[in-house]
Amino acid sequence: MSIAPPVFPHPDHDHGLCAADALSHAETVCRNRGQKFTPQRRQVLQAMLQEHRALGAYDIIELLAREGPRPAPITVYRVLDFLIDNGLVHRIESRNAFIACAHRHDDTATVAFLICESCGQVGEIPAAPIAAKLNEAARADGFAPRLAVVEVTGTCAHCQAKT
Repeated sequence: MSIAPPVFPHPDHDHGLCAADALSHAETVCRNRGQKFTPQRRQVLQAMLQEHRALGAYDIIELLAREGPRPAPITVYRVLDFLIDNGLVHRIESRNAFIACAHRHDDTATVAFLICESCGQVGEIPAAPIAAKLNEAARADGFAPRLAVVEVTGTCAHCQAKT
């Protein structure tokens, strides 16, 4: 069992190691589910793992175009859908962007995204108790919740230390 990565990795962390660990986890998830972790899916996830910030689909396309032919947007969106469905990528609703998930939680787990307004990094923390309270409050008003996304903006500890 590996140790959970920090919410916001230190700027000098071994990025290659955390990316390799996330790719290994993706291979395991796909193998266990009978899914194919195709070269295209690997390339998109690998490009996203280059950074710990939310990326739009066109940002991902630009990263991929540096290494080879520019993929069609529909191709990247289909890969993102697959990665999201398998809990390997999260969608950051407020940014219309995506973040590679470096945490090994269940793909149905509710998480809260901590978005640094200074450096743009996105961290994630477990948020099941928060989501349960939100769903309870919604149901009390007769609303049938389907999905709760918790996003918190602020400043990460690394950026706070710089000031």
